[in-house]
Amino acid sequence: MIGALAAFVLTAAGMSAAAPVVETDAGAIRGETTEDGRSLFRGIPFAAPPIGDLRWQPPQPATPWQGLREATRSAPACMQVDYGWNHEAAANQSEDCLYLEVGTPSLRPEKPLPVMVWIHGGGNRGGGGAGTISSPIVRRGIVLVSVQYRLSALGFLSHPALGAHSGNYGLMDQQAALRWVRANIARFGGDPANVTIFGESAGAQDVGLQMLSPGARGLFAKAIAESGTPGFGLPPRSLTENETLGEHIAVAAGAPPHASARQLRAVPAAALIAASEAADVPALDDDSFIWLQAVVDGVVLTETPAASLARGTGNDIPLILGNNFHELGLHGTPQRAIAQGFGTNAPSALKAYGLTRGGTPPADLELRLANDLTFRCPALHVAAARTLGGGQTWHYQFSIDGPGEAPVTHGSEIRYVLGAAGSAEGALAPLAAYWTAFAATGDPNAAGLPAWPRFGADAATLEFTANGARLVHRLSAEVCALRSAP
Repeated sequence: MIGALAAFVLTAAGMSAAAPVVETDAGAIRGETTEDGRSLFRGIPFAAPPIGDLRWQPPQPATPWQGLREATRSAPACMQVDYGWNHEAAANQSEDCLYLEVGTPSLRPEKPLPVMVWIHGGGNRGGGGAGTISSPIVRRGIVLVSVQYRLSALGFLSHPALGAHSGNYGLMDQQAALRWVRANIARFGGDPANVTIFGESAGAQDVGLQMLSPGARGLFAKAIAESGTPGFGLPPRSLTENETLGEHIAVAAGAPPHASARQLRAVPAAALIAASEAADVPALDDDSFIWLQAVVDGVVLTETPAASLARGTGNDIPLILGNNFHELGLHGTPQRAIAQGFGTNAPSALKAYGLTRGGTPPADLELRLANDLTFRCPALHVAAARTLGGGQTWHYQFSIDGPGEAPVTHGSEIRYVLGAAGSAEGALAPLAAYWTAFAATGDPNAAGLPAWPRFGADAATLEFTANGARLVHRLSAEVCALRSAP
């Protein structure tokens, strides 16, 4: 009995010793070690809980703690409704959600490792950061960080009662997380001077906006945007417009007209999220894009994305961006979408899509049109604008159908970047290899990979197909030339 007890104590001591401990600037945390030697840390606070008087305030520093904080469980996701695809996040949500996770292959590498910070997608109204650090991309010599940020009305609402900083709190949260990375990531084996931010969909839009935001300058060195751009193919929203929308949402959630900041902060978070979901946005055919219109608030974003891109803002940051062959469906009729999306060039666009008399529209017209308006043309506009200003940009298109011949769609590329794709898939579309080479050096090209030239005068795109990677030039050039940059 004594021998068994002694063995148990020794085993427990060995398990405790194996658990990695890191001293952050707010206190010590203890994570876990995987069988292959990676160290994972979850539920790390990078800011104070944005609750009570801190709701709709810029993120404040996390409160230091005494002793050892366990970092083996993920924090709740930020407030959201359940759309199905985000069921796990919606089932475990809280207004207290400003936490991040870190995965590292080594706490003490021979030299500091490249850092990649993942910003999740979800329309800026759903999703979360839990679990991303388990990605096998960490085994490629990457310190991986996944961050959470306030969503929906809690993250992007403006209201006259909230003051000059009103709106874009979710983007402020991302910047606070990046400041945490700068201050702490060396203790996890990462190089704070070699940080790449990357994201998909709304996460990609936020990546693009951080490249243009004065508050993010110096917080990262490189960026990757998968299926999303700073404008997301939509006209930007002014602070006044966002305040008008915010007043409508606040009243619908139960706040009195002309509510004070105190009254707004007393409204239940769930009621605000529900009112946001029910809001009608006159400028949008699809109200699910409510928080995908960039809000020029004068603080986080001081001018429209198009104006910043034209001035060359962010051109010092190397960028990979692109989209999937098909992404999301069209909301409304093709004729209405063309009229809204192409303006005075609508007649020429109708002809280009085969919608005039005698024309032959493509079989997948609605998907192609939705892709051009929301993803493909905006990405090509960003790449072209950066090229004119001397920015280094690599553009791609992902055109590989999913398992079981499921057609390629929004998010199909993620498993090739973060998922456990097998070696055959990795060889077919080596996105993780390109992404990590880019994170390490600022250039996605590396030994053993098909050459990927920068986007330039020939408008080169690397397309990932079922037959391997191939170069395509001037993708959708005819219709994208008719579409002005939003």
